[in-house]
Amino acid sequence: MKPTRITNSIRALRAAHGDLTQAELARRIGVTRQTVIAIEQGRYSPSLEMAFQIAGVFGVPLTDVFHYPQEES
Repeated sequence: MKPTRITNSIRALRAAHGDLTQAELARRIGVTRQTVIAIEQGRYSPSLEMAFQIAGVFGVPLTDVFHYPQEES
């Protein structure tokens, strides 16, 4: 499986929100802890719906959680 170019700030957001655990984040969005680990490590890109759910847990815009590199022209 090819790693995604999308990066994320989930680990930092979890720390900023009272050290929210991967397991608790997973429970809140209805996935396994292993899925959260894979997303944090950039080995898996969440669906758009899941991405919005993650942003919702932290109460921030989607662009504060996920980042996609812009192509230089």
